[in-house]
Amino acid sequence: MTNQPHRPDPDELLRRVVAEEARAKHGKLTLFFGAAPGVGKTYAMLEAARAELERERRDVVVGIVETHGRYETAALVLGLPLLPLRKVVYRGVEVQEFDLDGALARRPDLILIDELAHTNAEGSRHPKRWQDVEELLDAGIDVFSTLNVQHVESLNDVIAKITGVVVRETVPDAILGAAHEIKLVDLPADDLLERLRDGKVYVPAQAQRAIENFFRKGNLIALRELALRTTAERVDAQMREYRKAQHIEQTWATTESILVAVSASPYSAHLLRAARRMASTLHASWFAVYVEPNAIRPLPASAAARLSQNLRLAQQLGAQVATLTGENTANALIEFARSRNITKIIVGKPVALRLRDRFRPSLVDQIVKKSGDIDVFVTAGDPDPAEAVIDKPQPVPLNIPSFLSALGVTALSTALAWVIFGPAQLADVVMTYLLGIVLVASRFGLGPSVSAALLSVAALDFFFVPPYFTFAVGDLRHIVTFAVMFVVAVVISGLTERVRNQALSARQREHRTTALYDLSRELAAAEDGGTVIQVAAEQIERAFGSTVNVFVKDRGGSLLCARASTNNPPQDRDVSVGEWVWANKKEAGVGTNTLPSGSTLYVPLLASRGIVGVLGVTAEQKDRFLAIDQRRHLDAFAAQMALAMERSLLAAETSQARQEIETEQLRSSLLSSVSHDLRTPLAVITGAASTLLQDVPSLEAPVRRELTETILEEAERLNRLIRNLLDMTRLESGAIRVKKEWVPLEEVLGSALQRLEARLKARELKVELPPGLPLMPCDPILIEQALINLLENAAKYSEGGIDIVATLVPGEVVVEVADRGPGIPEGQEARIFEKFHRAVREGSPSGVGLGLAICRAIVTAHGGRIWAENRAGGGASFRFALPLLGQAPMLPPPEPLEPHAEESA
Repeated sequence: MTNQPHRPDPDELLRRVVAEEARAKHGKLTLFFGAAPGVGKTYAMLEAARAELERERRDVVVGIVETHGRYETAALVLGLPLLPLRKVVYRGVEVQEFDLDGALARRPDLILIDELAHTNAEGSRHPKRWQDVEELLDAGIDVFSTLNVQHVESLNDVIAKITGVVVRETVPDAILGAAHEIKLVDLPADDLLERLRDGKVYVPAQAQRAIENFFRKGNLIALRELALRTTAERVDAQMREYRKAQHIEQTWATTESILVAVSASPYSAHLLRAARRMASTLHASWFAVYVEPNAIRPLPASAAARLSQNLRLAQQLGAQVATLTGENTANALIEFARSRNITKIIVGKPVALRLRDRFRPSLVDQIVKKSGDIDVFVTAGDPDPAEAVIDKPQPVPLNIPSFLSALGVTALSTALAWVIFGPAQLADVVMTYLLGIVLVASRFGLGPSVSAALLSVAALDFFFVPPYFTFAVGDLRHIVTFAVMFVVAVVISGLTERVRNQALSARQREHRTTALYDLSRELAAAEDGGTVIQVAAEQIERAFGSTVNVFVKDRGGSLLCARASTNNPPQDRDVSVGEWVWANKKEAGVGTNTLPSGSTLYVPLLASRGIVGVLGVTAEQKDRFLAIDQRRHLDAFAAQMALAMERSLLAAETSQARQEIETEQLRSSLLSSVSHDLRTPLAVITGAASTLLQDVPSLEAPVRRELTETILEEAERLNRLIRNLLDMTRLESGAIRVKKEWVPLEEVLGSALQRLEARLKARELKVELPPGLPLMPCDPILIEQALINLLENAAKYSEGGIDIVATLVPGEVVVEVADRGPGIPEGQEARIFEKFHRAVREGSPSGVGLGLAICRAIVTAHGGRIWAENRAGGGASFRFALPLLGQAPMLPPPEPLEPHAEESA
């Protein structure tokens, strides 16, 4: 077999070019990786940095290095440029942290950042040091850093079980995957313990405690193995990337990896267990792969159920399960094995020789022939006793109308050929028959098309080959024509059938993709968990022709039905099965090993934070979910649903946390504001009252009156403060309801001015109301309170006159309260209506900051709007607009005034 030159994939080339361009702009991360503190990671990093400085003449800077008092390590730092550290005060103690902004401004070629998993002090830009490193890499700066294996996120729980110590500072595995190079700094356990005893890792007192706890010899051996394995996995990934980039198809047996071919055969369970034993012996990773042929005819129900059980068994045994699609099973398996650097393939020995195996190589023969340097193990075994019956091929039901149609098309082709061409143009007649065969194959399938081929050959011989109207053949050369015509017809029929099946498969995949797209689109628009569950359940019911029940846990931890199907409501048994699924995070019901006799499939909805629900699906056809493609489709729906439910839960938690933060901020603002504003009038009242009670003889009457007026004024101020607090609380809680009445603005404004007569008596008031102002639909008490708050605010922050102007615009009445005070600070026009916000200038009086917030709440409750702006020439203008909705009632005409009677003398 000649070696064909590999033709590169254009998409792959484009991806590589884009990746190379991005890699060229991105900094390179080199990790000095070790099993434990003290193995010499920092020392190795400094040595490598000095080599870079001397050999490559690069700009190398020490960002931060922890020497831990080690003389040898500190000696290597001497002579290297040091980046000044940033001083941060944390809990009253001054600590030194890496200066990220200084490094970005310095922009060296290479920077040294020790202890990648370090947690930065509060106030830093990023909470973790590895996030600082990411920003440096994005800026195109190369980084040397150090990391211990116990800080790898995915190994955190494993190391906690080994050492009994839970490591809080971790680094995501993606950082290791993105590292340009990982340099393992290894040291045997005995040598590390000797360094500990010599005080080269910790001071003697700490070293002894470390040896008794974390640094036990068994712990160090286990940590060393984890570090070696982690490094080996990274190197293996780099090797696979190199083989893929260089289009190397030969297997490099650097590590053992096993692939076992899985099918619906009852013997597959034996193969899986044999592969598990081999993988355990070789300490190798292994894959269980099923190749789904491009065929429309589905597997029988029993075979589909057995295939699902085999794939679940593979997962339980620890295999990585993959499902492929391809017309040639051997090619698909070999291609997968090449891509994953598989060294051994396990396949089952054929139990019985089938008829088609006599004419073409069996699957085992094809795999052996194409495997090349991959070892192939062919094994046989006994099937599971419960599955000892081998499924026989199901006979295809005979479609009589299709075969009658094939007969009709052949007759029509014969008639057309006889009328148009006749026996003299035999080649054109053959083309006419072939056209008819293609039409039959495209419409009715392979069986009718083969029948049409046989009928076409017979009709050609009977009508167009001498002697005519007999099946005898006068010229033996026509036998070759008949044979070639039949073979060509069968080949065309097979190809047409294949194209037809592929088109149908493409339509099915398109239908599934469309269903998933519709689901994701509607889930993205769902705002709460209830809507997410309802949308997902309806989509699953439409896609699978089933009924859906969804179970979730309530706050008390009890499982309840969050969405019940109207056609199949859940029973107590469904809730019990849902409890089991939730507790075990495993599937149950039809097609599984748990309660397989039922008619419902229960699927756990698993998200990143754990299980968020249980999906119960009851299909109209009980064996629907036995098909592997239907199960994969349902699993995709369940995954999307779980992610959407988790998103809604996170959104609800975020909203609750935001409300708690806002509540806490409100409480803090309330306490700080109220404590000051309550204390001030109380102190004045207490002082004035105590002075009056002393009954000082020299206290004159005007002074007594002034003190009494002060007490009254401060008491009224205190009363206004308490009233505002109560009004704000009642407005936000909904205790105050708007009771609209048709009232004139003059009446409401007059009542407000009357209540403020004492406070505004020294002010010049200018009121402008347009003639013919209509009645307003409003709650007169609330609008009066809003006007009072606006007028008090104007009187408080200004000393000149106050203008009150009403304007009638289409559909609204706009009321303005303007003053000539200092105005509103720039940028505070909208914030002054927030609770406890006081946009005051220097020297202006203070307040709680509730009056304008109450005004906004009142106007908003009326469906209006309120805003503020500075006036030209100085001062502030507050305006609110109330809508004129509905038809105002007609006012009765004023009664004529009666003349006064003359007074008698």
